[in-house]
Amino acid sequence: MIRSIALSLALVVGFTTASPAADKETPKVSSPLDFKMKDIAGKEVELTKYKGKVVLVVNVASKCGLTPQYEGLQALYDQYGKDGLVIVGVPANEFGKQEPGTDADIQKFCSTNYKVTFPMLSKIVVKGEGQHPLYALLTDNDAKPITWNFEKFLINRKGEVVERFAPRTTPDKLTTAIEKELAAK
Repeated sequence: MIRSIALSLALVVGFTTASPAADKETPKVSSPLDFKMKDIAGKEVELTKYKGKVVLVVNVASKCGLTPQYEGLQALYDQYGKDGLVIVGVPANEFGKQEPGTDADIQKFCSTNYKVTFPMLSKIVVKGEGQHPLYALLTDNDAKPITWNFEKFLINRKGEVVERFAPRTTPDKLTTAIEKELAAK
């Protein structure tokens, strides 16, 4: 109950895509793709631009034992991006302080070490105090907090979370679920 109230309050405070004409209406966020966020370069990005695509949202970290998953995530993006898959990397520092750098540091690390070309967002809080409303919404349905870096959420073309994958689930194990969602038009 408290979590729902906090999520509602956070959404009203300004993490929505309400238009200026809707200033007097209560903003409604029902999909993870209803948020405006900052990309890793600091530019505003409306996640609504990914509606109609299959989206994999992954909280990432550069100094984690699971960091080599960047390679597999990039391989998925290379293989299925032309078919409508978008991978969105979301840097976070909540687990063992394994993402301590600035957005510029993270971007350089990812492009230099893993040749990452999929979209990356600015670092946010994905668990605990200060949790970004995107992650409050992603974890609200099953009431399980994020457990570690590289937890993955698969979002269908309608903007609905259809599957959640544990951090140790490697990207190559996601192909069946991704192909199923890409096939659904």
